[in-house]
Amino acid sequence: MKTYADRRTSLLQQMQAKGGGIAIIPTAPEVMRNRDADYPYRHDSYFYYLSGFTEPEAVIVLVCGENGNQSILFCREKNMEREIWDGFRYGPDTARAHFGFDAAYPIAALDTELPKLMENAPALFYALGSNDKLDAQVQRWLQSVRAQARAGVVPPASAYDVQVLLDEMRLKKDATEIDIMQRSADIAASAHRRAMRTAKPGLREYHLEAEILHEFRTNGSQYPAYGSIVATGANACVLHYRASDAELKDGDLVLIDAGCELDSYASDITRTFPANGKFSGPQKELYEIVLASQIAAIKETRPGKRFMDGHDAAVSVLTQGMLDTGLLDKNKVGSLDDAIETRAYSQFYMHRTGHWLGMDVHDVGDYRDAYLNGTERPWRTLQPGMILTVEPGIYVRPAEGVPEQYWNIGIRIEDDALVTEGDAHILSEAAPKTVADIEALMKH
Repeated sequence: MKTYADRRTSLLQQMQAKGGGIAIIPTAPEVMRNRDADYPYRHDSYFYYLSGFTEPEAVIVLVCGENGNQSILFCREKNMEREIWDGFRYGPDTARAHFGFDAAYPIAALDTELPKLMENAPALFYALGSNDKLDAQVQRWLQSVRAQARAGVVPPASAYDVQVLLDEMRLKKDATEIDIMQRSADIAASAHRRAMRTAKPGLREYHLEAEILHEFRTNGSQYPAYGSIVATGANACVLHYRASDAELKDGDLVLIDAGCELDSYASDITRTFPANGKFSGPQKELYEIVLASQIAAIKETRPGKRFMDGHDAAVSVLTQGMLDTGLLDKNKVGSLDDAIETRAYSQFYMHRTGHWLGMDVHDVGDYRDAYLNGTERPWRTLQPGMILTVEPGIYVRPAEGVPEQYWNIGIRIEDDALVTEGDAHILSEAAPKTVADIEALMKH
């Protein structure tokens, strides 16, 4: 548990640099699905990042003051009756020792202990608005401290969003995180291979989703990282389509966007392949354009490059491909530069080429650097340890002037890229993505 203790120490050091104070980081609440059934519980990522603790009803409090630093965990008490129904609970004493906190209290003691800890604290480090129930409690605790003004007690005079500090910490992954994310990507890649081997005309989207989920759980993943997208035919042109009951038809493509969560870290992979195992001429033509655009973007995924450099590289290749195939009419949109400047390509490619990846699928971290001399904030400079997706695509809906042979073709290719000192390392490389490799796999 040293990793989590080191992270708490790092956060305390940042608090000290701002004059000290008290930080409050809650875990996620349990959420009712319907009547007596809860949604499967998933802890808050910020909370877990600092603790490794996965039980609900828990709060971390870090105190940075004149008398030193202290890390405190509030959690559920031991309760043998509830453990019969819900499973093991650490309880404060065992949790304190196991997870390396200086002190631990029952969660019911929050209202008693927090006003004391807030007394004369220089600042409050808390993400206001992230938890309605805790927001109300924080307001009560502050009022309780203010009520002691005539006794010389004062509440925190400043407030900081603790998540902003944690975002910067989480953006660059350490060796342990990278190892987990590699294993998560390996499991997800195996699931994509399984789906390709299984696919054939006559199956339905949910059949492939079932194969993916089977592979996730068989290999130890606790959950899907997000709702899997399994889209056949025209459904692939719906960006956030969810796997449903559409039938895989001979001659259609299948787009699968699916990743798993392993030990709180996500993978995020998209592959597109023919339901019958063989790309048609128009499908292959557009697929090769998307693949070339992804390769161009990955080349820009290296230290010193800006976050948007990969997107710009992908857009250039995609737009040229759209002009070459007639998806974009040169007589109407003009040159490549004209089509990019007017965003004519957005008819067929309307999303960004990637996002941060980590404990959350769309992970935390600013996409822009700090202001420089009052000018517009530049896009973030990539550094080793950052992990991001690279996911260009082309989505062709039927429309006037669009060549009919491309109608209802939706293609996206997405990989998880680790920024290293040199070329990006593709965590998800075990999932086939060339035409030749996909067709070879689907023959078996």
